[in-house]
Amino acid sequence: MGLFSQLGVSSAQAQTAGTELRVAQAASSDDVPPPRRRPQTRLRVTPYYTPDGVYPRYNPGPDAVRECNVAYVQEHRPSGTVITPHMSCYWRRG
Repeated sequence: MGLFSQLGVSSAQAQTAGTELRVAQAASSDDVPPPRRRPQTRLRVTPYYTPDGVYPRYNPGPDAVRECNVAYVQEHRPSGTVITPHMSCYWRRG
């Protein structure tokens, strides 16, 4: 019994001897550099025309004519096959 009591005491002393009280010191205002300010990197972009839904936006010329082809096409969807209208347009010289 005496052997076990000595081991228990020595391990308890080893655990309490290792704990120390450490105090964190706050840095003074002279030691801390001021935070860096980053310049604004984003540019403001404003279009010079009013968007009207036509893409790509270019000038086809003064005598251009827009040709459009319309057809009904079958589309296979998860809910079933449906028929939808498809339109494709292009510019040609008039």
